[in-house]
Amino acid sequence: MINPTLERAFTNRCVLKVISGLNNFDRNRVEKTVKAAHHGGATFLDIAADADLVRMAKKLTNLPICVSAVQPEKFLKAVAAGADLIEIGNFDSFYAQGIRFEAEEVLALTKQTRALLPRLTLSVTVPHILTLDQQVELAEQLVAFGADIIQTEGGTSSKPQNAGTLGLIEKAAPALAAAYEISRAVTVPVLCASGISSVSAPLALAAGAAGVGVGSAINQLNSEVAMIAAVRGLIEAMKTEEKVRS
Repeated sequence: MINPTLERAFTNRCVLKVISGLNNFDRNRVEKTVKAAHHGGATFLDIAADADLVRMAKKLTNLPICVSAVQPEKFLKAVAAGADLIEIGNFDSFYAQGIRFEAEEVLALTKQTRALLPRLTLSVTVPHILTLDQQVELAEQLVAFGADIIQTEGGTSSKPQNAGTLGLIEKAAPALAAAYEISRAVTVPVLCASGISSVSAPLALAAGAAGVGVGSAINQLNSEVAMIAAVRGLIEAMKTEEKVRS
């Protein structure tokens, strides 16, 4: 069950999730990302599943807070601290370490998480290491297991051949392809994440996603002013697609 605030945004297909990073426990960096999301007008936040980070974020913003982990038990303290929803994944940060998440493991994590927290809004990332047809099959199974939101990935493993706008589209291609295929197979919202920028965010919506998740395009910037501007730029870019639809 998606909470009402997020449900409206997903229904309107205008969601922007700002991601600080599943393995980012740097309080100062997370704080800057939280402030950027708040002042930039994001829909909700995604931070590491850490109770102290959740409490800090709650003091800085009234945006819904999602916590991410790949160990279901980590969700419990974060939810007790005030997290509004939970995310299994994103797995991108583990591939460089040689750690893979296969479909069976993601299903097992989802089942374990649902047993611990049966009613909380649950988002699950579909690993991009699977073929597209396998991603679609897994997404359908995840929804049957209780996932409320399906998220894509793939940006960190894509290898753009060009600079500029073309390179940004190439960077987002795996996530865009997954969003296109998965959104046509499941009835829950699909969040297109990983490698997304202001160039590709409108393409994600056109592909069928209900919103986008953006991390490095925001949290790797050097100043809070630049981070806020990046959030606002993404929102403006998404509005162009909204105008086309209407």
